[in-house]
Amino acid sequence: MKQRIVSVDIFRGLTIALMILVNTPGTWQAVYPPFRHAEWHGYTPTDLVFPFFLFIVGTSIVFAYRNKQPDAATYRKILVRTLKLILLGIFLGAFIVSPPFFEPFSEIRFPGVLQRIGVVFLAASLLFLHTKPKTLVFITVAILLGYWVWMAFVPLGGEPPSLERVPNNWANYIDVHLFGSHTYKPDYDPEGLLSTLPAIASALLGIFTGRVLVSDRANKVQWMLLAGAALLAAGSIWGLVFPINKALWTSSFVLVTAGWANLLLALIYYLTDVKKMQFGSIFRYAGANAITVYFLSSFVSSLFYQIKVDGDQGIHGWLFQNIYVHDFLPLALSSLLYGLTVMGFYLLLGWWLYRKKIFFKV
Repeated sequence: MKQRIVSVDIFRGLTIALMILVNTPGTWQAVYPPFRHAEWHGYTPTDLVFPFFLFIVGTSIVFAYRNKQPDAATYRKILVRTLKLILLGIFLGAFIVSPPFFEPFSEIRFPGVLQRIGVVFLAASLLFLHTKPKTLVFITVAILLGYWVWMAFVPLGGEPPSLERVPNNWANYIDVHLFGSHTYKPDYDPEGLLSTLPAIASALLGIFTGRVLVSDRANKVQWMLLAGAALLAAGSIWGLVFPINKALWTSSFVLVTAGWANLLLALIYYLTDVKKMQFGSIFRYAGANAITVYFLSSFVSSLFYQIKVDGDQGIHGWLFQNIYVHDFLPLALSSLLYGLTVMGFYLLLGWWLYRKKIFFKV
């Protein structure tokens, strides 16, 4: 049996930790710019987090299914995991603390982070099992080019399509007409249906890196650095005509984020798997229960907003105001410290689960 590649686990855990950090500031009214999403076009470090996770989903698929046969047992495992992710995501968006414990059906959001992870995992796993590497390259290119043509050139309602946050944007148009009131915002959803197509390409690019990591080649670090630089350059150039945009998950966004993912993974791989440095173990522990840690953090965060402890103030607000807000601290720093505390708690939870050999398979 080949030795486990530590850097992949660290990368996964680091991504989950950053997800928790950017999702749980003390207050959304005071957040440092790098911890905010871009308003529309462009990207910030926060916008890298979700595509990083989809990238490592693809990489992990190689480790999980490279020796699996495409048979009924494998399909069942993939389908069950997909359904679990989708149902957990819908549950997160629908649960409330008061009876009947679920939002009115008309207000339940159908798309979401876990739902997208589930769909991307399903598509990427099946493509990995049934296609050769060259075919997978063709499919990835076809997805990215096809999405660009659809979004930027196919007329909508007899008018040229737009890439802005307007009704004649294809991604927004499809989500509003398909999901109705079941979206994140009335006019769009960042995890919508059409934009999930290029999100699949994010995982497919992770599969290519995964194939390199399990190969016998000696220049893995150099390959990831070269691939990362090439993807970053290509995405930046493409972004001049197809803007880098997380909400639309544009093709340029796919390339840029996969480029950064390769560069970061190359660094972690060099430090841990090549130089054997003891680095990032706390993230590795969280990565072993990545979905569980993310789900719990999201669920508890929702509870902390909903459960009132001081009039109309939730647990979240009470903790932030009474522990972190001080006259001698800038409010944005207090907000960041709260988020770091929450992140630290779940990293410790991941460490405890790992130490107790408790692993939840989602």
